[in-house]
Amino acid sequence: MTLRIAALAAVTSLGATPVLAADPTVPTTFGPVVGAAAEGVAAFKGVPFAAPPIGALRWRAPQPPKAWTAPRDAKAYGPDCMQNPFPGDAAPLGVKPAEDCLYANVWTPEAALKDKVKRPVMIWIYGGGFVNGGSSPAVYSGDRFARDGVVLVSFNYRVGRFGFFAHPALTAAKADGGLLGNYGLMDQIAALKWVRDNIAAFGGDPNNVTVFGESAGGMSVHALLTAPQAKGLFNKAIIESGGGRPRLLPALPLTAPPGARSAEAAGLAFAAKAGVSGTDAAALDALRALPADTVVDGLNMATSGTPTWGGGPMLDGKMLTRETLEAYKAGAWSKMPVMVGATSADGFFFGGSRDQVFAPFGARRAEAEALYDPKGGGDIKVYGWAAAGDRMFIEPARAVAKTLSAQGAPVYQFRFSYVAESLRGQWWGAPHATEIPFVFDTVDARYGAALTPADAAAAKAAHAYWIGFAKTGVPAMSGGPAWPRYEAASDRIMDFSWQGPKVVADPLKARLDLVEATTP
Repeated sequence: MTLRIAALAAVTSLGATPVLAADPTVPTTFGPVVGAAAEGVAAFKGVPFAAPPIGALRWRAPQPPKAWTAPRDAKAYGPDCMQNPFPGDAAPLGVKPAEDCLYANVWTPEAALKDKVKRPVMIWIYGGGFVNGGSSPAVYSGDRFARDGVVLVSFNYRVGRFGFFAHPALTAAKADGGLLGNYGLMDQIAALKWVRDNIAAFGGDPNNVTVFGESAGGMSVHALLTAPQAKGLFNKAIIESGGGRPRLLPALPLTAPPGARSAEAAGLAFAAKAGVSGTDAAALDALRALPADTVVDGLNMATSGTPTWGGGPMLDGKMLTRETLEAYKAGAWSKMPVMVGATSADGFFFGGSRDQVFAPFGARRAEAEALYDPKGGGDIKVYGWAAAGDRMFIEPARAVAKTLSAQGAPVYQFRFSYVAESLRGQWWGAPHATEIPFVFDTVDARYGAALTPADAAAAKAAHAYWIGFAKTGVPAMSGGPAWPRYEAASDRIMDFSWQGPKVVADPLKARLDLVEATTP
């Protein structure tokens, strides 16, 4: 230490200034960006991948941003997309939402900016029912992926009526080559194109890109797998609690005969509530002039049942032409390795009677009661939630795995059953979205002082399997059990259980068979 102090004094006495490492700077197609480096990871946040979708660009396909020449500061998240944040969200936004929101974030190993080794790329798509969510929550930080050799990208896409909106005036305008309604999905594709064009400068391999998302993000992955516009933009896909059947957020048609449900009908209902009448260019100008808060109109996951909201992605005839499973069964998807699964206590159950839980099983109700409440008189929260989760997420995940694997695709099905030790007195299984901090290895941000060594070990395992898949297309962990490709005959899945990852024949097979047979 004395020698170091003496050396520094000598340098100072000679009038020299100690040289500090410069902040990492990367060129992009629109201009250079300056990030921040710490502990071997370089992070670039708030990088524009499209122009602000405001004014005349509200309800337009994303447009290129205005280029810049001076290095742009990229050390802080840009705004998340305009919304009414959902109280109690397990992934609360870290920044204030705004309509100007089309920004990407990149975490990369610092060494990747200097050497010539291209790392695998993972692109995260957040959930939130297509009305909430953003890239800024702490549990979505990509630094742990970068620490472990992956270039992690996240980005914002428009949600709510900004991202998914139809109206006859928009249809008549014929902008964007006829692409209508699914503006949030268009944002996602624009972000994927930005990654294709720029990720090599961040040390990523544009030919080894894995897209992964949860809930609405998982549904988005389904959409990207089946949308012709996304073909060739990624190589592998991971779907976490993304459904797959129209039981959850069924896609409305863009248009329909008068009196029938459609995205345009929901748009007209919203316009009427906002005081905008007509279907001509003047009506469109009036809609685009509405304050952002008026467009939100209180919409979030708690209020999404309103008739002035179309529910999210719609069947527009160009990007989405049919429901997910129909497209898969027809072979109308970009064939690639796929991971798909759900949590063990997935779904949502908001209470009700025993009859409401079991009536949907029709003539096989007694069989359902024996499977979900074998002793009779059980806790309706447990058996009601289990039935809802099977219908919404768990059986659809199996249906997707069956369909894609039957076409020869490498498919790996998972069930995330691990519950943080501090919550085991509250939950009989892993609730919706609880796998995310384990996959990102950000359980410290989620559980804080309540984090236990077992929780941290469970995160290391899930994180490792996801990275293994991103690297090679086969989910693998050094020292962990080999994860077999899904085959309907054996029905084997990887269960991330309380005892660690283990390969098992699906223990829910009888329940899922019944759901498949009785629920459209």
